[in-house]
Amino acid sequence: MTKRLQVLFDDAEYAALQAAAASRGMTVAEWVRQALTAARRAASTADVDRKLAAIRAAVRHTAPTGAIERLIGETERGYVADGAPGSGGY
Repeated sequence: MTKRLQVLFDDAEYAALQAAAASRGMTVAEWVRQALTAARRAASTADVDRKLAAIRAAVRHTAPTGAIERLIGETERGYVADGAPGSGGY
């Protein structure tokens, strides 16, 4: 479903919008839609920045890496080495 948005501009502002749209070969409506989309994306950069900061913090940590089968095997051998099977871990 589409919605209509009415925005009022004075003559000078509307003329500037018309010129900007014409220079890109598009209608004023399409130019305004693209401008609002760009503004919405720019407004949400805080979330992106926060997520990137979390990812960067996470990659600073060290952890075992390698094939999952090898990691599971090492984990299981660690449980057995700590005591009887079933007495440790989860």
